[in-house]
Amino acid sequence: MAADASQLDRLFEVIAARKGADPASSYTARLFSKGVQACAQKLGEEAVETVIAAASGDRESALSESADLLYHWLVLIAALDLEPGQVYAELARREGRSGLDEKAARTER
Repeated sequence: MAADASQLDRLFEVIAARKGADPASSYTARLFSKGVQACAQKLGEEAVETVIAAASGDRESALSESADLLYHWLVLIAALDLEPGQVYAELARREGRSGLDEKAARTER
């Protein structure tokens, strides 16, 4: 199996299939059972762990924590009834636009 970004879509399908499953049978189902706020908090924890690993120069830990971060991001967007394709579309909408211009446009909303 190729290692590329399509793995995110496959992982999302597995994650979404766990919605409504028995929390005793699946870590993902357990996260969903705790609600969006808990899923968001877990994503934040993983983001902090990723930052700490990167800031300390620990490439192996940063790699592992990055994978955890992406997994928990997918859980959160599934909990919000979003799909990766919607995020990809938002990124495509922003493509070719200066990051400074994009930030300025968001503060104007």
